[in-house]
Amino acid sequence: MSQPLSELAQLVGAAVDGDGSVRVSHVATLESAGPGSIAFLARAKYRKQLATTGAAAVILAPAMAAETPLPKLVSKNPYATYAKVATILHPAQIAEPGCHPTALVDPGARVAPSASVGPRAIVGSGTIVGERARIGAGSIVGAGVAIGDDVLLHANVTIYDRTVIGPRTIVHSGAVIGADGFGMAEEAGRWIKIPQIGRVVIGADVEIGANTTIDRGAIEDTVIESDVKLDNLVQIGHNCQIGAHTAIAGCVGIAGSTRIGRNCLIGGAAMINGHIEICDGVVIDGAAMVRRSIGAPGEYAGLDPALPGKQWRRIVAIINHLPELEKRIHRLEAAAGTAPQDAAADRPEEAP
Repeated sequence: MSQPLSELAQLVGAAVDGDGSVRVSHVATLESAGPGSIAFLARAKYRKQLATTGAAAVILAPAMAAETPLPKLVSKNPYATYAKVATILHPAQIAEPGCHPTALVDPGARVAPSASVGPRAIVGSGTIVGERARIGAGSIVGAGVAIGDDVLLHANVTIYDRTVIGPRTIVHSGAVIGADGFGMAEEAGRWIKIPQIGRVVIGADVEIGANTTIDRGAIEDTVIESDVKLDNLVQIGHNCQIGAHTAIAGCVGIAGSTRIGRNCLIGGAAMINGHIEICDGVVIDGAAMVRRSIGAPGEYAGLDPALPGKQWRRIVAIINHLPELEKRIHRLEAAAGTAPQDAAADRPEEAP
């Protein structure tokens, strides 16, 4: 269904510049946009595409409003405004309330009348499913679980016993929440399994990506605070705590008993050691190795150990110039007559 630009502006809190009666029905990129679409410009490097876009309207910042005659929504945060517009023009499909005939819902579970349980899904004893919550096909929800209002579990999600999931949280397919943490004690050359008796407690408005795993606590709970965003294939060990509004990209591994503060950003494939603390407002670059606690906000990068971003980039620049520096040192030593006679023999062979 198409909407006039002026109505969208009121809904998303943006200003209209140009013909507010123009109707748009879907979002698109500047490059691929056609009739009836609305595109957005959030980065200056794409501004050249404004001149050639086929969009009916665009979303952009006040500083760029004069660069196109197209009708537009003007916003200080064009990307966030685009997200709101896309949500309005492309609403999620609403599932019919009720339990599918093939779903297995324990008589001891309480499922709100407005909630839906999909085909072949399982809901355990004592579990509470909130209003308008949706449990996708094939998902398994254990016993004693609390699922808040408007939660969405996509197909084939596994929620272990006693997990708590806050309202409006989204869990994507293949995620496993509440499995045993990796707790073992060694005795006489054998491993003894340590019972994992804690829970996973997830706040409101969290999003958990496909095939992400969150282990329950060994004794105390694993806690994911509100508005945390986890990408696909993230591993969070037992007893971890992730602060509110932190975002973690794909393939990150976080070992047990680690505490990560609020408003942190963690790049893809970063590895974080266990039993450490990372304060609020930390940015960890992709593939960084964090072995020690971080007590000051800022950007951290590097493999071993993670260092402040500027320091790591300087180290990398020096490493890139090592062959040239080595030659200069040998020339200086030769000119001064101080070069060791076996210097060539000690020099490592160059890679082919």
